[in-house]
Amino acid sequence: MKQFLVAIVVLGCTACAHKTPVAQTPPDPTPVAKVTPAPAKAAPPQTVANTVTPPRAVTPPAKPTTMPAATKKLLNEELAKLEDALFDYDQSTIRSDATVALRDDVNVIREILADYPSQRLIIEGHTDERGSAEYNLGLGDRRAHAVQEFLASMGIPGPQLAVVSFGKEKPVCTQETESCWQQNRRAHVTAAP
Repeated sequence: MKQFLVAIVVLGCTACAHKTPVAQTPPDPTPVAKVTPAPAKAAPPQTVANTVTPPRAVTPPAKPTTMPAATKKLLNEELAKLEDALFDYDQSTIRSDATVALRDDVNVIREILADYPSQRLIIEGHTDERGSAEYNLGLGDRRAHAVQEFLASMGIPGPQLAVVSFGKEKPVCTQETESCWQQNRRAHVTAAP
């Protein structure tokens, strides 16, 4: 048995010692170009002269907030062509003669707003001297709003029209007659300052 064990050991040793050769692949005959890394660029030294300031947005020059005197004069000459809308006593309904006057005014107002697109116009409401100051301020306001609504219905842009009531504070006539009171019961269009 001893021989049997020796034989197994010898066989095991020879089996381990004998290696089977591994097939080797021949080298690729295609030449490979050598890649040489590019030399690193040195960063330029940071100096004030090399820094670039990004361009700033160009801001348009500010528009003048006040109208030049010559332009204001031309505007007032155009506004002088407008006819006041007159109202009956204690009324804010636009009369037929006021409708005709306002229709004529619409063309002038359109021209003014075309020539001065940033200009706002003020519709002033006025009353005669009869009645309390508080009541007349309310009546003047209703008259001015009636004219504003009429002009808006004729295509005048609402944002360019403002309304103010002076009540009986700014009469154009001071006599105590019906014809004078009639002149004071009005809506008047003027330029905003």
